[in-house]
Amino acid sequence: MVLALIRHGQTDWNLAEKMQGSSDIPLNDTGRAQALVAAAVLAEGDWSAVVSSPLQRARETAAIIAGELSLELGPTYDDLREQNFGSAEGLPITEVDERWPGRSIPDKEPDSVVGERGLRALEEIVDAYGDTDVVVVAHGTLLRCIFATIDGRDQHDYPRLDNASSSLVGRGPDGWRVLTIGGVPTIASEQRLL
Repeated sequence: MVLALIRHGQTDWNLAEKMQGSSDIPLNDTGRAQALVAAAVLAEGDWSAVVSSPLQRARETAAIIAGELSLELGPTYDDLREQNFGSAEGLPITEVDERWPGRSIPDKEPDSVVGERGLRALEEIVDAYGDTDVVVVAHGTLLRCIFATIDGRDQHDYPRLDNASSSLVGRGPDGWRVLTIGGVPTIASEQRLL
């Protein structure tokens, strides 16, 4: 099984460089156009469905991709929500970094918790869709936390994901592997689990 993990399209808060987190901000027109581009990139795959986080920016991105690819728009998974950044949400990122160096926001959801719940969602998707390939639309920090949990690294080791970028993870007998990040192959992609 391969999952295409897509970061949602752009929102006005992304454009203004505000900390978004679990705040439920909609896509803007650029984000909708990015979702169309993501669908075109995915068109070569043999996907069975598109699922997403329940936050509207992810859900609308998923709906656009599903419509373009004539796929089932599957359910939302609460565990795919973006990391909760607590009192930092809505603030300019420059201010967040000044107030809390290293993003040590006292009331944010811990990175390790985010990665574990993200993997829990991926397992739920496997349970629902079996061995078929599925498109999963979620959030940048959540996706980096998932990669870190799979690889046993720190989420800050991974690059920031562009809006509507696609990363691939595969699940085989030995568990999950990160195959691509933002479209760039990883070492595990040489041992692809198809």
